[in-house]
Amino acid sequence: MFSVGLTGGIASGKTTISNLFSKLGVAVIDTDIISRNLLEPGELAFDQVCAHFGASIVNADGKIDRVRLREIVFNNPAEKSWLETMLHPLIYQRSHDAIVTNAGADYVLVVVPLLFETNFQSLVDRILVVDCPAEQQIERLVKRDQIDESLAQKMLQQQLSNAERVARAHDTIDNRSADVDLESQVAALHRRYLQLSGA
Repeated sequence: MFSVGLTGGIASGKTTISNLFSKLGVAVIDTDIISRNLLEPGELAFDQVCAHFGASIVNADGKIDRVRLREIVFNNPAEKSWLETMLHPLIYQRSHDAIVTNAGADYVLVVVPLLFETNFQSLVDRILVVDCPAEQQIERLVKRDQIDESLAQKMLQQQLSNAERVARAHDTIDNRSADVDLESQVAALHRRYLQLSGA
């Protein structure tokens, strides 16, 4: 089973890229979605987060207040470490299971925002990085998540730099300006991955 790991900094355009692959019929496994699902009521991770952070982390609708949780972990390294240590093995296992489930596909795209930081490289055969300047990421993040610039910068500082990611990638997608042709880049990579997978 040939698998490609798609990674990149926060707000670099990973969702846009994965949607383009999906339009070409590629099976997409998104670890952000897996992570969100793990924090839903009824999941073990939900119970552990509530026990650790207390009742104030739960909204009136009985779900975890993700905005509050993010504020806590990005302002407290110890709490961030606790959450990641608890969640990452669960995310890894679910991602692995999803790859196995898609064994009949030509190849799968596994979207892992913190692929290098979490050592998820062993999940995939090849690594694709979205390259995007930090200033652009901050601008998008502030607009997308309605947060202030200082939190956006703090979130960026806790990840690898784009240069470090690109240096460790097999392939890159240039998303450094508004007028780049993402569709053509994705189509070319899709053809390459079909060849590499033996499809």
